[in-house]
Amino acid sequence: MKAMILAAGLGTRLKPFTDHHPKALAQVNGKTVLQRNIEYLQQYGIEDVVVNVHHFAEQIIKATEENNGWGSHITISDESSEVLETGGGILKALPLLKDSNPFVVMNADILTDLDLGAMIAFHNQHKPLGTLAVTNRESSRVLLFDEEPKLCGWRNLKTNETKGKSGQSKAFSGIQVLDPAIFELIIFEGKFSMIDVYLHLCTSQTFASFDHSGGVFMDIGTVEKLAEAEKIFE
Repeated sequence: MKAMILAAGLGTRLKPFTDHHPKALAQVNGKTVLQRNIEYLQQYGIEDVVVNVHHFAEQIIKATEENNGWGSHITISDESSEVLETGGGILKALPLLKDSNPFVVMNADILTDLDLGAMIAFHNQHKPLGTLAVTNRESSRVLLFDEEPKLCGWRNLKTNETKGKSGQSKAFSGIQVLDPAIFELIIFEGKFSMIDVYLHLCTSQTFASFDHSGGVFMDIGTVEKLAEAEKIFE
């Protein structure tokens, strides 16, 4: 099984660190978040990892080479010429992921104790096109799920902009298990969000939720959150 870590973002919320470094190399108690997430995937037997890069790409490449992938096989998906957002980045990595059934995608700037093994088992049992990790935490943008529950919409709680149908709101954790068949259904090109793909397909395809509320989840995208993570992750 393969995984992809999305590490190409600019990390503007993590300034001034990201004025000189990629957010994936921000450290929590002496370990970069990239290393922590590679080691997190190893806990579930996933040692073949694609990492996409854009912002200070050479620093991530150097770190993975100098540390021998922290024990995993790392393949770089290079977006140096243009950052492609989550959807475009995953689509660009198609040649590196299409032979894994299924595969995991996660953001580089999160830390969690989510039981990924249980999430993968859930995905394999129910066989949706995608399984999305969610919690009941507060968030300004939420995914909406029907009674099954499967994805039916999205809402920005600050502006009340809504796409799709109304439903129970859940905060997306930036972790998903996907069937490679999704590549055949993506109509977008260039730079686009994976959420737009899910919303486009959810009327004809199933995207299930995997709720890990009550566990540890941190988006370390700000300096304050990075400091808070040091109190939790040794």
